[in-house]
Amino acid sequence: MDAAGSQVKEECDQYAGQLQSGFVTTQGGKLACSKIIHLIHNNNVKSQVSKVLHECELRMYKSVAFPAIGTGQAGQSPAKVADDMLDAIEEFASKRSVQHLKEIKIVIFQVNMLSDFYESMKKREDSNSSEPQSLMSMLKSFFWGKNRSVEKKKSLVLEKKVDIVTFQICGESQKNVDATESWIINLILKEQFENSISDELIESFDERQIETLADLQRRKHVTIQLERNRSPPCIKISGISRDVCFVFVEVQTMIQKLKDIQEEQSKAELVFKLVEWRYQRSDDSFVAFDKLTNMHLEDAKIARKPHLTVTINKKNYTVDLNTLQANDDQGKTINIQRVSKNEGKL
Repeated sequence: MDAAGSQVKEECDQYAGQLQSGFVTTQGGKLACSKIIHLIHNNNVKSQVSKVLHECELRMYKSVAFPAIGTGQAGQSPAKVADDMLDAIEEFASKRSVQHLKEIKIVIFQVNMLSDFYESMKKREDSNSSEPQSLMSMLKSFFWGKNRSVEKKKSLVLEKKVDIVTFQICGESQKNVDATESWIINLILKEQFENSISDELIESFDERQIETLADLQRRKHVTIQLERNRSPPCIKISGISRDVCFVFVEVQTMIQKLKDIQEEQSKAELVFKLVEWRYQRSDDSFVAFDKLTNMHLEDAKIARKPHLTVTINKKNYTVDLNTLQANDDQGKTINIQRVSKNEGKL
């Protein structure tokens, strides 16, 4: 309140008798914000956060910052406050009606509380990891803005590695010092090697491949340069000969894995245009397998394999390719169909 200035205090005094909603909104005063929402003490942190979020959306505010409510003089448990605040944000973020509020920040002044909020978010990510859009990604879009992920992808770069070694050479004469310097330089250059890999797939490297390159650069005596602007994109590896050769093979393996994935996806697309494998749902209707499973089933049939293990609704089933039935380990049976699209018959 002191930092906000006397004008804000006067506004609070003016609105003191109008607290039906549980909060009072004033100007930002001397603080770097347009408005301040003052909450009346209440042990229900989740309810307070929800009210503020809905008020921000109603007033078409684009961002809001919360302190760790109730962890000061109110003496509430930081772990419980973290859970309550994130529960409120989760419920708010899941509403499709949210249009204006784009960024939510929780400002934590006490360093020891960071772990409580981190653990609360981590629990949610683990429990929601199987959903198309995890809670963590949803919350991140509000905490740091919805466009930040796009910006991060565009600015994805490999950290430049600079290892500096200083030699101090002392000798009886300048001639001896110069000779020693020349010997050290020649020795370094003798051990140095550079190699490069050019491939169009380097352009599609994402966070996982970049992290792998960064890890190789940390563990080995090499410097890796990622040149995506070249045509085709290029990776340059320089350093000690044996480490350059090791990293070169690792990068080739990474690129080959990407090629294999692309080829498998292309083949799966082609097979799906010709044949569609389906499984029966509880309402007796049939739904198509995903394209990769569809391809694996067709490959197994062509290879005359009697059985193949597939995943249906997150459970493993063994498909009998002769009877076209799938069984799980509990004895549940699901019927399977194979539809030839070019002939239009089973």
